[in-house]
Amino acid sequence: MEFDFDVHKIFLEPITKLDSSLIPSRRPLIASSEAQKQIMTVIDEIGKASAKAQRLPAPITSASRMQTNKHHLYILKDCTPKTAGRGAVIGFLKVGCKKLFVLDQKGSHIEAEPLCILDFYIHETLQRHGFGKELFTFMLKNEQVDVHHLAIDRPSEKFLSFLRKHFNLWSTIPQVNNFVVFDGFFRDWKASVKKTPAKRTEGEIKPYSLTDRDFLKQEEGLPWPFSQSQLNLNRASSLGSSPTRACSRHSPGEEDFVKSLRNCRPHSLHRTANSEQEDHSQRRRTSSLNRPQSIHH
Repeated sequence: MEFDFDVHKIFLEPITKLDSSLIPSRRPLIASSEAQKQIMTVIDEIGKASAKAQRLPAPITSASRMQTNKHHLYILKDCTPKTAGRGAVIGFLKVGCKKLFVLDQKGSHIEAEPLCILDFYIHETLQRHGFGKELFTFMLKNEQVDVHHLAIDRPSEKFLSFLRKHFNLWSTIPQVNNFVVFDGFFRDWKASVKKTPAKRTEGEIKPYSLTDRDFLKQEEGLPWPFSQSQLNLNRASSLGSSPTRACSRHSPGEEDFVKSLRNCRPHSLHRTANSEQEDHSQRRRTSSLNRPQSIHH
């Protein structure tokens, strides 16, 4: 892909790595403002070409997206003599770390933050010339990551064929998201990976689990005579009889207690209260009589 400016002056290396600052490690040979503008133009154009090749409705790689995300963009330029004039861009590879919930071989959800392949494009006229492998190998070395530990966002069949041919990536682990991981993704893993905690079962809920409730019911006892009715209720339930019918039967001691409560008259309580008041007044008069009288001279 050619441009109306000299690509060699903004990209001094065969492969240039860019981050959110859009400033190459080796500074361009032209003024920074002009170089920044040209770099942004290159990113936007190659992003459009990649979206067109993948039949996407909109580009997923652009200068504005690069400035707002912590992604790395590797741009490969053509260094052959035929492009010695203004140069040309062959393709690019965009990577970035993302937090994902990945399924392992057993189907367990694992939270991970792997390096992800987000966009990959080689110009149509320069494919099958080894440029894709050169760019991919450079990225792996620079990021210091094993190819099995990569997660790939919505790879095309052509991209999967490329990975099988050059990196022997065949068996994939099925996922529920748009990312593809290969067998060996969890092998010798060095990044941050943790399994999501399993949901606790009903029996483990504290402090009032079903077991605790049964225990409290057994410990709490009713005073006599109500404990007898409870005993009869439990006995009737264990024998399979009706609980209501069992509760209607009273023990002899309970019947006497209920009758005594019914025969108890309310005025007896007032009589007891009056007797307590009389005793209190009597004590006050007695204490006043025993008090020694004052002596007058």
